[in-house]
Amino acid sequence: MISILCFGDSNTFGSNPAGGRHRRNVRWTGVLQELLGEQYYVIEEGMGGRTTVHDDPFEPNRCGKMALPIALQSHMPLDLVIVSLGTNDCKLNFHLSPELVAKGAECLCRMIKEYDYRGGKAPKILLVSPILIGEDLENCPFESFDQTSVELASQLAPCFRAVAERQGCLYLDAASVASPGSDQLHMDAASHRALAEKLCEMVRAEFE
Repeated sequence: MISILCFGDSNTFGSNPAGGRHRRNVRWTGVLQELLGEQYYVIEEGMGGRTTVHDDPFEPNRCGKMALPIALQSHMPLDLVIVSLGTNDCKLNFHLSPELVAKGAECLCRMIKEYDYRGGKAPKILLVSPILIGEDLENCPFESFDQTSVELASQLAPCFRAVAERQGCLYLDAASVASPGSDQLHMDAASHRALAEKLCEMVRAEFE
């Protein structure tokens, strides 16, 4: 069985733009499990507000750099880690450039590669740059995002791609297949499925 850890934020958790949380069979992690079948084990590790490496004073305990080693320890041995973070790094209180957001993602990739797997080999990494942030911020209930966040999110893909190339990771631009729903941040069911279908294609190409 091939084990896949999906380490991400609210769009991995499955926050529904209409409120609440999508059902397991709607979330991209659940759809990915369904598409891949019983020879794969898809592990969902999403948390709303999670950043790459930053502490948010308004939403504590959301730092990906702190949570990642715990997830790796809990779920090893792993064959693949899908890292899908970056949206929350675009919050206005962090004042980051696209290069610095990508640097946070690169830190996580290095952590995965260098972690002590107790004699086992390090998993492969699939780095996912985030979907865009919608421009209709009047309908966005999250005050930590503004127009600069929208612009920053739109510039992340090439920086994440460069990280993947440097670190020897697989790469997907989520914005190429999925988009934000009515709350301008979170995916609807159709985008969850589109993302899962693309990831399934990439995983099968790598392991089959």
